[in-house]
Amino acid sequence: MEETVNYKLKKIKQSFRLMMNGPGAQSMRGKGLDYKLNWGVPVTSLKAMAKEYGKDYDLAIALFKEDIRECKILATMIMPAEKMLPEITDIWMEQNTSQEIAEQLAFNLLQYVDYAPVVAFEWIASDKSLYKITGYQLLARMFMKGMEPDERGINEFLDQVGTALDDESNAVRHAAYNCLMKFCDISPEHEQIARKALAHLDIL
Repeated sequence: MEETVNYKLKKIKQSFRLMMNGPGAQSMRGKGLDYKLNWGVPVTSLKAMAKEYGKDYDLAIALFKEDIRECKILATMIMPAEKMLPEITDIWMEQNTSQEIAEQLAFNLLQYVDYAPVVAFEWIASDKSLYKITGYQLLARMFMKGMEPDERGINEFLDQVGTALDDESNAVRHAAYNCLMKFCDISPEHEQIARKALAHLDIL
């Protein structure tokens, strides 16, 4: 008989206790990664667990509702990209308060959804730091996969990067700079465009 979502959820949460890494959790708290509950389980262990459970929409939804670091990260790993509707993305982003989860969400899941470019450009223009970070993380992944924005997209991206590199948040500045480097890696022409547009910042 197939295990129910609640049974799987309970089993997963119990397994985190056995995998608990106290020093790891303490180190995360020291770096400002504060969760209601954090077992300090390494991401590599969560990846192994994700392979065991496979893609599971209902379980992913249930996991992300839990205010537990490991549950949210595992949810990003097992949610099928084709079932990750924009409205679910909106809810997950609204419920998220962690940069780590934002990065895992972009890397494990959102780079594979067909509306990724739309939300990425929307988020880098947001006034919320976590949205900006996720947007730049997402664009960086897409640039690495060979996505080339059109002229309008390039102008919008470089305008936003120019602002983000002066952001009060170090994390936003870091995400924007890394994304800019991936943009420059697309081709020598893209690097030249970036150099010209951002010459006043003297960063390239």
